[in-house]
Amino acid sequence: MKKKDSIYSAELIVDDLADGLPDATPQLSHYDETGQAHMVDVSGKTAKRREAVAAAFVELSDAVLAALPKNPKGNPLEVARFAGIQAAKQTANLIPMCHPLALSFVDVQAQVVEGGVAIEATAATVAGTGVEMEAMVAASIAALTVYDMTKALDKGIRVREVMLVRKSGGKSGEYRREIV
Repeated sequence: MKKKDSIYSAELIVDDLADGLPDATPQLSHYDETGQAHMVDVSGKTAKRREAVAAAFVELSDAVLAALPKNPKGNPLEVARFAGIQAAKQTANLIPMCHPLALSFVDVQAQVVEGGVAIEATAATVAGTGVEMEAMVAASIAALTVYDMTKALDKGIRVREVMLVRKSGGKSGEYRREIV
């Protein structure tokens, strides 16, 4: 986003697209030839190590940031970490076309930075499909947990920039988002 205080809008999304987000896949994978949604058959894919990292940002006021260590509900960053890890393991229950995966690793880090809390979630597996959604769900739920833990102080908290940062191990190859 160009301006820190902007909210997402159609104009900003088009602007972000002009900034070089990856091109869309020519064909969506979760639809059959008749246009019906379906789960992709990954039974023919080779099981190999796949990893994904996602990020989210929780914008907090200076007053909320100062109050984080005194939160009567406990340490919001630790609770957010645990919530993100738990959420990654529930991804297939939340997103209809996701495959249930045996996750071999999930890590969520939440760090106070200027203007809020930066969250990074990593998920890994050895399977025939990737773990991008597990990492994204982990980052999203960790961010929402920070909101839940701090909302008594400010209803204007914003969860922003949930995104895939990188992935590896899949048929489509390595992906790394250029963060400027």
